[in-house]
Amino acid sequence: MKFTKYTLIIIATATILFSCGGNEATSDSTEAIVEENDSNFVWKTEQFADLKIVRYKINGWENLSLQQKKLVYFLTQAGYSGRDMIWDQNYRHNLTIRRSLESIVNNYAGDKETEDWKNFMIYTKRVWFSAGIHHHYSNDKFTPEFSKEYFTTLMAESKAELADEIVEVIFNPEIDNKKVSLDPTKDLLLASAVNLYGPDVTEKEATEFYAAKVVKGDKEPIWHGLNSQLVKGENGLEERVYKSGGLYGEAIDEIIGWLEKAVGVAENEDQGNALKLLIEYYKTGDLNTWDDYNVAWCEATEGDIDYINSFIEVYNDPLGYGGSYESIVEINDFEASARMAVVAENAQWFEDNSTILDEHKKKEVVGVTYKVVEVAGESGDASPSSAIGVNLPNSPWIRKKHGSKSVSLGSIIHASSKAGGSGMLDEFCYTKKEIEMEKEHGAIGDKMHTALHEVIGHASGQINEGIGTPKETLKSYASAIEEARADLVGLYYLLDPKLVEMGLISSLDVGKTAYDGYIRNGMITQLMRLEPDAVIEESHMRNRQLVAAWAMEKGADDNVIEKIVKDGKTYFVVNDYEKLRTIFGELLMIIQKLTSEGDYQTGKDLVENYGVQVDAKLHAEVLARVKKLNIAPYGGFINPNLEPVTNATGEITDIKVSYPDDFTKQMLDYAKRFSFLPDNN
Repeated sequence: MKFTKYTLIIIATATILFSCGGNEATSDSTEAIVEENDSNFVWKTEQFADLKIVRYKINGWENLSLQQKKLVYFLTQAGYSGRDMIWDQNYRHNLTIRRSLESIVNNYAGDKETEDWKNFMIYTKRVWFSAGIHHHYSNDKFTPEFSKEYFTTLMAESKAELADEIVEVIFNPEIDNKKVSLDPTKDLLLASAVNLYGPDVTEKEATEFYAAKVVKGDKEPIWHGLNSQLVKGENGLEERVYKSGGLYGEAIDEIIGWLEKAVGVAENEDQGNALKLLIEYYKTGDLNTWDDYNVAWCEATEGDIDYINSFIEVYNDPLGYGGSYESIVEINDFEASARMAVVAENAQWFEDNSTILDEHKKKEVVGVTYKVVEVAGESGDASPSSAIGVNLPNSPWIRKKHGSKSVSLGSIIHASSKAGGSGMLDEFCYTKKEIEMEKEHGAIGDKMHTALHEVIGHASGQINEGIGTPKETLKSYASAIEEARADLVGLYYLLDPKLVEMGLISSLDVGKTAYDGYIRNGMITQLMRLEPDAVIEESHMRNRQLVAAWAMEKGADDNVIEKIVKDGKTYFVVNDYEKLRTIFGELLMIIQKLTSEGDYQTGKDLVENYGVQVDAKLHAEVLARVKKLNIAPYGGFINPNLEPVTNATGEITDIKVSYPDDFTKQMLDYAKRFSFLPDNN
């Protein structure tokens, strides 16, 4: 079971939906101090390519003490200090390319009204958004809409420097064209440009290297490869560890400095001790210390402030070992957290009543906490593209023995809804009733599915004695399988009367609405994210199509889900919600079984047969229908700015919050203040 980002599904509902609606920025001002009243706040600032840029607010900031404000400030600065690392992890030439692009933006004095310049800026902003030259979701390399000759002219006139071979990388579609490849017909490492491995390390070599490190019978295994780059050295394969004095040491030292300041203003002893262990981990790179930190962090549940910071998510590693750097700083939303705490409090009931086999159920679900939070700042792989929910830690044995923390990023969800509209619903819902149900129940349905996915889904089930972790057994399919497992837990319980009894939803219409949206998204609307002739490679997309397509096939005889074509438009309609729930429960049992038993072949067959291939005709139809709506399929966020106020002696007396409204200026500002790594690492 892995740390999971339940990626923002911006195409499923009216409430978590990006479209062409929403207010545009009307001022050239970089920052605008706003009141808490939403009506005064500009949410969407711009739209380009397939992206929308949105701002979010930190509600309740004024209720924090000065000590808490300092803690938030120090933690956000620690997060931003590591942003160079995700760039280098994503691709070995990213930092060099980024700095050349930024030099041009800062120094070019020529005509900025031409189409070439506008296309250059779109390319640059896409690179900023994805922390590299590959798309953050599809992993495909960006294709510049300007010529190599124009680019070399820009460099010359801006005194920007970039080696010829790196310029060739930008413009040659055959070179390093995929950040992460999951094509089973290719060597997954040689076909991937991601910089978690040396460019000459093969899938077989890496797999054997890490397999040799596994201690059979170890019930508390460390996560080998999480914080290192595997390369070929003079004596064979070796790990370059991310730590002070090691790989990325310059940035890590900056992080350590801010974390040490955070220790001094920690809210309580447990929180401070966890931070000290994180500092020790950054200093040594010791994965045993990482586990000690995760236990301490998981058990530090008191206080209003929390955070995520380190090398965590493994989706960017085609083999599932290497963690990408990320940071999220969180402030508890007490009222919303109290409403949703009932989910965590009833974790054992959900486990006991699941459709999974009894031998795969946990006899005692421990330490599950769930909070709704205001985000104060995000960095690394968490920004600009953000999750809406997070569940940690990712180690199965720590989850089982010490529990886990789940958070819903309430301010991110709220900002998404404010920047959205209902164009997709009008286009892809078959009946007016479906639209009305979505508008009435979609928001709570999404929140409940996220809560059940994160709190119950990822915390449920157990692996059989003697079976390796999913990254070892299910390999490149582990992420998609795990997301499907968590989704299915949420889907199964969304139509359970127990949720009404608990006061979590008003009626089962919430669950029915969520079923409609999930099938609609999994079968059709998420295809808007793919280029023509593409297959599905992103794990969350594979998961959603797998679940929806398997359910449709399983319920074909009873017409549980019906495909309807009317006036040249395709729709998918749920006809029997109870039977669909039964199907979801059956698939959950199957996926938990293959996970518990480490059944690679069954997992591979499910993903490849249901989650990968795309109906080309349907895909073309979806792209044509979406094009007329001018909807960006992806969205990301500008972080608030936290600025310390000091007295004559330099002592911090307050931290003020302001809300930048210019994505380009924030990226240039971060590049100026938080660039600590050399071009080549």
